[in-house]
Amino acid sequence: MMLIRNARVVTPDWTDAALDVLIEGDAIVDVVPRGSVRGDGMECVDASGRALMPALVNGHNHAQSGLAKGVFDRYNLETYLNAQPGATGRRTVEDKYLSALIGAAELVRKGCTAGYDMFAEFPLPTVEGVEAVGRAYADAGMRATIAPMMADRGLHEAVPGLADALPEPLREQALRARYAPHGETMAVVDSIIRGWRFDRARIRPALGPTIPHHCSDEFLVACRDYAHEHALGIQMHVSESPMQGVVGRRVYGHSLVEHLSAVGLLGERFCVAHGVWLDETDRQRLADAGCSVSHNPGSNLKLGSGIADMRAMLDRGLNVAIGTDGASSSDNLNAFEAMRLACYVSRVKGNPPERWISAREALYAATEGGARALGFERLGRIEKGWQADLLLLDLSALHYIPLNDLVNQIVFAEDGTGVDSVMSGGRWLVRERQLLTVDVEALRRQAEEAVDRLRTVNAGARALGEQLHPIVGHYCSGLLP
Repeated sequence: MMLIRNARVVTPDWTDAALDVLIEGDAIVDVVPRGSVRGDGMECVDASGRALMPALVNGHNHAQSGLAKGVFDRYNLETYLNAQPGATGRRTVEDKYLSALIGAAELVRKGCTAGYDMFAEFPLPTVEGVEAVGRAYADAGMRATIAPMMADRGLHEAVPGLADALPEPLREQALRARYAPHGETMAVVDSIIRGWRFDRARIRPALGPTIPHHCSDEFLVACRDYAHEHALGIQMHVSESPMQGVVGRRVYGHSLVEHLSAVGLLGERFCVAHGVWLDETDRQRLADAGCSVSHNPGSNLKLGSGIADMRAMLDRGLNVAIGTDGASSSDNLNAFEAMRLACYVSRVKGNPPERWISAREALYAATEGGARALGFERLGRIEKGWQADLLLLDLSALHYIPLNDLVNQIVFAEDGTGVDSVMSGGRWLVRERQLLTVDVEALRRQAEEAVDRLRTVNAGARALGEQLHPIVGHYCSGLLP
């Protein structure tokens, strides 16, 4: 048994109190007044000068992007997707593991112990690739829900008229790389799920049909049925960019959410990634079905996708998580920053202060709300019987001097540099600022070698993406009203 004492503990009502926390195995067994337990025979952790809070939960990420951080600037979503073959292609299994481990190490070091990951491989998921990502999260000590990202239509096929707008020979080259038929993809998914080797209390499988119109209806129905049969979650990019809203109505005659509802995909295990361009009817449909939304403000800003209305989501009763998105569309995996941005972007466009997202609402979304979206129970709160996923913040960090309101300063001032120690399931992953689960220097050397090699082997795909870039950007912009 472990006793963490003398900390300022963030309580379930989002205040802080002088409490001690008892941990046995992977769970909190009691939260008691400070000094009321002597701790004889226990491992005692003196947390004087520290705040103890629930570890953060990342609502949306992409493991394949860990080796591609810093690559993109001034790309919108569609030109970013167009460039992906040159940025993330031709990976070995060990590259996939390395890319995931880079992200997991950063998340853990910055106080996050669980995340939803839509990991992409082309032309379809592989057993070995998904296993490599799960292994990376397990080695870093994180919990994760891993949803292989899948499609049976590429960008150039999914956007109406885009392929026809490409000149030859670029059209032929762009369409040469095709996703596998959905039947082949679902057969591999079945092998992945039936052979799942990880403890589902920590590493869970899910499905990730990427974007509605990138998937045929037959594919969506197959995902729906398979998820229902195996009690799996589903995460999809829905209404992320302004063009998605336009294309949805062109393809289906109504919104993407209405179409997902019509094919029966919505439910309590369904999570929307982004949801920037949802309307009130969309939000109500999602709420009525018990869905979650991962709000990813940093990525939405970088890609110019817009500002999701988190207040309107909460008004409708939606469960909201907060996510970083991947390291090539947001570039850091700092859940503290994502939480702060969620508050800040709610305060623009003339919203009155009573409509702004509060620090406490953001902290809930980045802990309990995220855990619910991932499908983890009793995670994200410091309370008896809940999982011991915790972090200690150093209150001598300058952003806590003076300490006026702990929760406000966690959300508005913490940037990850105040993280002293991180625990998941009762196990220390970071202790006194030292990452215990990953050799960061070895990680750096391996990443540099991988990037050099991949830059060479992906040179052709990168050149094609650069040729297509202005055409894709101009065409997609032209679809907008």
